Parts: sequence; C-alpha cells; structure tokens
Amino acid sequence: MAAESNITNLKGASDEHYASPSLLQLALGRLWRDRLSMIALTLLLLLTVSAYGAPIITQLLGVNPNSIVGPSFLPPGVDGHLLGLDDIGRDHLARLLYAGQISLKIGFLAAFLSLVIGVSLGLATGYFGGIVDDITIWLITTINSIPLFFIILIIAAILSPDDNTLIIVLGFLGWTSTTRLVRGETLSLREREFVISARAIGATRIRIMFAHILPNLISIILINLAIDIGVIILVEAGLSFLGVGVKPPTATWGNMLTNAQTFFTRGPHLVFWPGFMIFLTVLCLYVLGDGLRDAFDPTTVDQ
Repeated sequence: MAAESNITNLKGASDEHYASPSLLQLALGRLWRDRLSMIALTLLLLLTVSAYGAPIITQLLGVNPNSIVGPSFLPPGVDGHLLGLDDIGRDHLARLLYAGQISLKIGFLAAFLSLVIGVSLGLATGYFGGIVDDITIWLITTINSIPLFFIILIIAAILSPDDNTLIIVLGFLGWTSTTRLVRGETLSLREREFVISARAIGATRIRIMFAHILPNLISIILINLAIDIGVIILVEAGLSFLGVGVKPPTATWGNMLTNAQTFFTRGPHLVFWPGFMIFLTVLCLYVLGDGLRDAFDPTTVDQ
C-alpha cells in the first residue's frame, strides 16, 4: 500500500504544471524593486496629473492663468499666490500648470509619432532588406545630415509654429534613431529559430513581423520612447530660446523660461520654476529609461 501511495504521489506531482514567469513579468518585477525608477515614474505621473488637472487645481485655488490679479513680480507666497506673479501680474503657478500641458503634449505625441514611423520602417527594412533597406538608409543619412534646428527655422519662416505644428515636425524628423535600433534588432531576430519555424508553417510576412518579431523589441521601444520624450522637451525649450517655438500667449515651460531670462534680477522665481520643471521631467525620463533597460536585460540575475 505504501508503494502504491508513493507511485500515486509521483504521478500527481508529474501531472502538475509549473508556469515559469514570462520576460515581461520578470521585467516588471525588477522595475518594481528598482526604487529609483519607481520614484522617477511616480514623479512623472504626479507632473502629468497636475498639468492635465490644471483646470481643477486653478479653480480650487481661485486663480486664472491669463488674468492680471496683482502687481508685477510679486514674490512667492504673498497674498495667497504660492509661486508669485509674473512680469505682468498673472499667477505663476496657474501658468506653469497650463504650460506643462503643452510641453508634455508636444513631448509625448511627437515621440509617439516618431516611434510609430521608426518602428514600422525599422521592421520593414530589417525584415525585407534589399532595395527597401537601401532606400531607408539613404533617407536616414540624408535627414541626419541636415541640422534639425535649421529645418525648423525654414518651417518657422514659412509657417507660424504652434504646438500641433511642432508635434508633426518633430515627429516626422525624429524617427531615424528608432529606425536604426529596430532595424538592427530585426536583422538579428529574422534568423532565429522561432522565425524560421513560423515561416516554415506558412505564416505571412506581416504576421511574422508583428506577432513574432515585434514583441521581442518591446524593451528597446520603451527605452527609446522614454529618452525621446525627454529630448523633445529639451528641443522645444531650445526652439523657444531661438524664437521659433510656440508663441505666447500660449505658455510652455520653454517659452516661459525664455521670456523670464530678462527678469532674472527682478523675479528669479520666474526663471527657477520653468527651468526646474524641465530639469525634473527630463531627469525622471532618463532615469526611467535606464531602469527599463536594466529591467528588460535578459542577462540580469534576480537576487
């Protein structure tokens, strides 16, 4: 009876299925344990929620971003204005929150647009190769040979750039680095056994690219997206400094910082806060991108 019981137990144990965690589950677990990356992600979420919750926040505080409510250059904390007033007497906190909407909108949407273009072209060139690859590489080399600021200066001379124009321009000019990364990975992945097997059983090219190769590119896509958002926010600030960014009265962190530089001695708070928001947002994006790279690294050994 004891022998039969042991045999039964062995059979029961062999019938059990132990599902090993996927790469995504392992990566999310590593990211959750990365305190610095989680702090950066939390700060980014707070900044985004605060910016897009600006109508509610300003209503609760009883302020308006475009109304003159007091004397120019009022210091922070005076008369209930937490961050003071700007050079014409508008509430600086309200304008900073609404400016965050535009800066984050430009960063996120332009980066997403360039990501879609870059990933699609990278997959196509890496998988098909040949003339498709040659044309794409020629196009990338041509675009990268022309300075981005020079192209935008030309566009600004023709059009009056607003946030939507900048999103389109930066999105259509910022895909080259993503294409190079995705193309290189696709060239390697298309020769792997699972792709050859899928091709052998009759899977279409579209299915192989998007169902078999693309999921293996998620890590570099997320990392590149985080970095691109930060770069585009910095580019927008640089364009505002050159006078070809979003024009006032529409506020962005970039043009607020540019406009305030002439008032540094009279209102240092007008310079500090837009600069700090740009610095904090870009720093959090870079830290999160670094954390994503470590989390999705298959060579990482969990402790």
